[in-house]
Amino acid sequence: MEMIDHVIEVLLPFEALRFDFMKHALLAILLLTPLLGLLGTMAVNKQMAFFSDALGHSALTGIGLGIVLGLRSDLVAMLLFGVIWALVIIAVRHGAQASADTVISVCSSTSVALGLLILSRGGGFAKYSSLLIGDVLAVTPQDLLYLLLALMAGVVLWMYVYNGLLITSINEALARSRSVKTRLLECVFAVLVALAVMLSIRWVGMMLINALLILPAAAARNIARSSRQHAVWSVVFAMVSGIAGLFSAYAWNTSAGAAIVLYAAAIFAATLALKKRIKG
Repeated sequence: MEMIDHVIEVLLPFEALRFDFMKHALLAILLLTPLLGLLGTMAVNKQMAFFSDALGHSALTGIGLGIVLGLRSDLVAMLLFGVIWALVIIAVRHGAQASADTVISVCSSTSVALGLLILSRGGGFAKYSSLLIGDVLAVTPQDLLYLLLALMAGVVLWMYVYNGLLITSINEALARSRSVKTRLLECVFAVLVALAVMLSIRWVGMMLINALLILPAAAARNIARSSRQHAVWSVVFAMVSGIAGLFSAYAWNTSAGAAIVLYAAAIFAATLALKKRIKG
């Protein structure tokens, strides 16, 4: 870790990076945003923009149930419940006679209400309120290891499922006719999103995680001419937003998560203005 810190100081001799917490935050963003950028493209293509929002809300329930079950790690509790809840949402969406946004909204409301019910017992919710806005400056070296492993696993799985997910998002019936296991691929995608959301929610926050997942992908879609360009631009926009937001938050002494999302929103607005000119 010390060697990495030294490399950062040499390559990026900025005042803010004199502090270890800023170096760790920068590394976290460099590891986190590419994964969110990739996953966001498919969330946009499959019209599941609020899926990550529902998973983010379920973090409270995961922590609450972890306490009830005696789990010592909040992160483990969030990851386990997030994966299970993601699969439940997919199952309900396919089994219920209701639209996807209705099912996701119902699941989101249920999970946040259950989490609040458990965590607010005895007035103990205050210590979990940081999950609402997150704090990327609280990243530890151990967290960076988890993010690195998540990025590596996510990229490998993404390469394996991308083509199937893409054809499914275009025409699910056509995908099934070509023996594509659409339900399995959707479950894999849901698990990937759940892991990414739960790993990042402590630093981005429940209120902002959905925006960080969707905005770069939506901005990239405005200017991309192919699926490859969509993925590349989404990752670029996510990383630029993350880095710019981190340094701006340091300069302004404000929330890094909020600054990152505002940069992503500004990029989306800019690409929206350029959309007709580029694709015309």
